[in-house]
Amino acid sequence: MTGDAEFFDEMRDPGGAVREAYAGYCDWFDDQETALLRRKHTEAESNFRKTGITFNVYSEEEAEERLIPFDMVPRVITAAEWRKLTRGIEQRVSALNAFMHDLYHRQEIIRAGRIPERLFRNNDAWLPHMVGFTPPGGIYTHIVGIDLVRTGPDEFYVLEDNARTPSGVSYMLENRETMMAMFPELFMRVPVESVSDYPRRLAKSLAACAPDCTVGKPTVAVLTPGIYNSAYFEHAFLADQMGAELVEGSDLRVIDGRVAMRTTSGYQPVDVIYRRVDDDFLDPLTFNEDSVLGVPAIMDVYRAGGVTIANAPGTGVADDKAIYSFMPEIVEFYTGEKPLLPNVETHRCADEESRKYVLDNLAELVVKEVHGSGGYGMLIGPTATKKQIAEFRKKIADKPENYIAQPTLALSTCPIFTKKGLAPRHVDLRPFVLVSPDKIDITPGGLTRVALDEGSLVVNSSQGGGTKDTWVLKD
Repeated sequence: MTGDAEFFDEMRDPGGAVREAYAGYCDWFDDQETALLRRKHTEAESNFRKTGITFNVYSEEEAEERLIPFDMVPRVITAAEWRKLTRGIEQRVSALNAFMHDLYHRQEIIRAGRIPERLFRNNDAWLPHMVGFTPPGGIYTHIVGIDLVRTGPDEFYVLEDNARTPSGVSYMLENRETMMAMFPELFMRVPVESVSDYPRRLAKSLAACAPDCTVGKPTVAVLTPGIYNSAYFEHAFLADQMGAELVEGSDLRVIDGRVAMRTTSGYQPVDVIYRRVDDDFLDPLTFNEDSVLGVPAIMDVYRAGGVTIANAPGTGVADDKAIYSFMPEIVEFYTGEKPLLPNVETHRCADEESRKYVLDNLAELVVKEVHGSGGYGMLIGPTATKKQIAEFRKKIADKPENYIAQPTLALSTCPIFTKKGLAPRHVDLRPFVLVSPDKIDITPGGLTRVALDEGSLVVNSSQGGGTKDTWVLKD
């Protein structure tokens, strides 16, 4: 396998020698028969299909259910690299929670002139209903996914923050389980940190955030929009693995100031709700009155301290890409330290000077909607047509505050298994973080997403990307 000199190859150095992280894996791989590996690859795909690990892709015409492609070559990170990453992630997540509290209370960061007030005054993700209220335990972002990209041996950047409802952890767990089932001997040869206890750690972390009115062991429930949601597999998977209840809005009601769950022996109080329902649909009496996915009056119970909602309503502000562009200032303001993990250089189209630069250089930049996700609503300048560039030029001119732009990153590559052998493809990484009142817990690994098409820089599963197991080596 040969890499592209433009991009950092995580497996081999420029001379073709295997890097330290991949030494154990490559020794094992070289001993394997190609025919056996091809059979295993087919088996893995069959296993994912039988398990039901799919997601929905929504288009203007229809919703299509697809299998998420799995690549069986792991992405490997050394223990030393992971220690450095965890320090940076902890710092960032601490700052995010402090920022959320400040934003819904005294807004000291705005008073200090570190970020402009306009960023959230007209932001749909900012909820006036949360002003002056502190969630149980003081935690806003209980489950966080920080998307990272790598551009060099010691160069990791934060691409975006997912503080509302980060998804993908079920694929991290299934990828590992599949790898261990297919290649048990490989894990005997290469010492890899475990990720399998994530559901237990999630349950423990959520229980630690239970409200003061909890009696005995906290009851935890996962609130799902239902079977037609694109991430329903994950909702059901996590509830099952945690030993928590999987509920829909119709299973819950407010009784005597508590949120209660329908059971065979009547309604029983729920202490913590891990919600996978967007803010707008959470409570039809507070938000969207037409919602049938949420629970009427749940926000009243929440504000009265009768239930914990994870993640807290209103945390979507932190997912805003315009807010992201101020994260270096946010980290420094709340921690007193320079960010250990830098942002990708970001141009805010709302700023006149930045907008002029972006419009003059659209063919070289990546343009994103500030509220966009899943790879939708993007312009990748170097691969865009003249028509697409012209369309985005008009969009930016019409509504500049809706867009940010970033340079086209030289994303690192990891090998994938192809019919012709190993071939480099671009990757990113989403580590998963659990936050409780006394601990920030980062699972060693995360979800590596991979652009399966040669030359593609878009790793999102909704745009044709796949996933692979992520190994953090033990010391």
